[in-house]
Amino acid sequence: MADSLSSTTARRSIEPVSMTLYDTDFQAFADKLGTSFKRYGFAVIADHGLDETVIEAAIDDAKAFFALPEDVKRQYHQPGTGGARGLTPFGVEAAKGAATVDLKEFWHVGRELPEVHPYRKYMRDNVWPTEVEGFREHLYGMFSAMDQLGAKILRAIARYLELGDEFFDDKVELGNSILRMLHYPPVAAGASGVRAGAHEDINVITLLLGAEEAGLQLKDADGEWLDIAPPPGALVVNIGDMLQRLTNHVLPSTSHRVINPAPERASFARYSTPFFLHFNPDFVIETLPTMISEENPDRYAGKAIMAEDFLTERLKEIRLI
Repeated sequence: MADSLSSTTARRSIEPVSMTLYDTDFQAFADKLGTSFKRYGFAVIADHGLDETVIEAAIDDAKAFFALPEDVKRQYHQPGTGGARGLTPFGVEAAKGAATVDLKEFWHVGRELPEVHPYRKYMRDNVWPTEVEGFREHLYGMFSAMDQLGAKILRAIARYLELGDEFFDDKVELGNSILRMLHYPPVAAGASGVRAGAHEDINVITLLLGAEEAGLQLKDADGEWLDIAPPPGALVVNIGDMLQRLTNHVLPSTSHRVINPAPERASFARYSTPFFLHFNPDFVIETLPTMISEENPDRYAGKAIMAEDFLTERLKEIRLI
C-alpha cells in the first residue's frame, strides 16, 4: 500500500545537480534544478560547496547538547513561543492532523538582528547553552553558511521561473529563517508514532544535509513513497508551502516523512540539519501573475497573506503554539 510505513518504495531516484554548474553554466543549473522541483518538489544538489569543518563542528556540538541530562536541556525550552529558539523537547511537535507526536527533539537558531530593528517584533533572541563550548560560534556559522547558499539557490529558481535573477533577494535578505538541529533518539520496540509524520514544510525552501541514518521519504505524484538517500557531500532541497502558494503550485510542496528504522538499526540515533529559509516577516504572499493561466487558475484569489501570519497559522496546526 502506498501509505504503508514499510521501507519498501518505488525504485525511482532523483538525479543530483552539481553546484559547480552554478558558475559554469547558470542557465543549465537553473533548468535542471527547476525541472526536478517541478517534478518532485525536491532536488538533490551535489558539490554544495559548504565548508565541511563548519558542518562537522555544528553537528558535533548539537550531539553534545542532546547528550546532556534532560533537566539541563529543559532549561533552554521556552514554552508558548512556537519553538522559535532554543530547545523543543522530545514528544512536542506533530505533523498536521497526526494522532501521535513525532519521535524527535530539536534546537532552533534564528537570525540575529541589531538592537533596534523593526523585525525584532517578529524574531526572538537566540538562546545559547553554556554547557557546550563553541556552540554559539559553530551553530551561527552554520546558519550563515546555509542562509547564503539558500539565497543562491533562490536565484536559480528565479531564473527558472523567468522572474529575473534578483527577484527573491530583497524578499528573503532578513527572512525569519531557522536552522534546526534534529535528534531522533533510538526507537524502542513497539513505539507509538514515527520519527516524523508525513508533512509539508511551511517555508520558502528547505536545505537539508544528509543524515547518517536512512529514513527520509517523499510522496511522489503517483502516491508511492520514494527514498531520498543523497550521496556523500550532497544536499537535499525541497519547496515549502510559501513558495508553492506564491507560484500557484507550479512548484509543488511535497509531502515527506522520516520512517522508523529497521529493527537492526533501531538502537541508533539519527541526526539531521534542515535549514528552513523564510521570507521577510512582512512580505505579502500573493500569487504571481505569471503563474496564472487558463490551465492553472489562481488558487488563492483574494487570499493574500503576510508571511508572518501564514507562519503563525501553521505553527498552531503542528502544536508548537
